[in-house]
Amino acid sequence: MTLSNAVQVFAGAMILVALLIGSLGYGTFSVLFLAFIGINLIQSAFTGFCPAAMVLKKLPFVKA
Repeated sequence: MTLSNAVQVFAGAMILVALLIGSLGYGTFSVLFLAFIGINLIQSAFTGFCPAAMVLKKLPFVKA
């Protein structure tokens, strides 16, 4: 798996987790979590800095 694919999978998984949290009745936390994910995706597109990529790069099955 490439680093780009790993970041996309991670972002998608975090969105699904936020939706699950929201469906369990924690709406405010879910909205804040989704906003954090969205802001992080936007800033990484403009700056090229992605904290998730730095962490995922260390995993053995992710190729840089």
